[in-house]
Amino acid sequence: MRRSETAPRWPGTVLPRAFFNRLATDVAPQLLNKILAATDGRAGRIVEVEAYAGAIDPAAHTYRGKTPRNATMFGPPGHLYVYFTYGMHWCCNCVCGPDGAGTGVLIRALEPLHGLEQMRAARPPQTRDRDLCRGPARLTQAMGITGAQDGVDLSGAHEGFAIVDDGVAPPADPAGGPRIGIRVGTHLPWRWSVPGNLYVSGPVTRR
Repeated sequence: MRRSETAPRWPGTVLPRAFFNRLATDVAPQLLNKILAATDGRAGRIVEVEAYAGAIDPAAHTYRGKTPRNATMFGPPGHLYVYFTYGMHWCCNCVCGPDGAGTGVLIRALEPLHGLEQMRAARPPQTRDRDLCRGPARLTQAMGITGAQDGVDLSGAHEGFAIVDDGVAPPADPAGGPRIGIRVGTHLPWRWSVPGNLYVSGPVTRR
């Protein structure tokens, strides 16, 4: 991966690799209120996430083992895993756990903070600001994330993107419930969001 000339532009501390080297179900709620920041100035606060637990999770891309498509998820923690879905959309995940675990966290929604003009230009005309990053496919489009970013190191390697702690704590009692947009593993309550945030992609129903 070619290094960027500058680090992603957002004040705070870039999350170290150790942050991601844990169970995805532990990492996911702790990612809430962190900043996904890009070198070009675009940045958004993470307000909704889902965990995917590899070989024990039938909804995970890695459930049936390693393939060329999902190889990044089996690599070191703290990298982006970007995949193409429905023949038209990109989605991005943070790889979690030790090498070979095949686990990660899907970033489902951001609250846009900076670089909104760039985000608007990347999204369809007439898109409301509330909808710029409200959903996994929307946020990748707004942030300029495609398959070219698969494998990007988020932990300070200056590869275009990082996840930054700017001092805003995760919610003490995040909204939680079943994951959405999947057909299997729907009983697992592995979706978390910032309560009351307008940029969350859909309602959260606790189980």
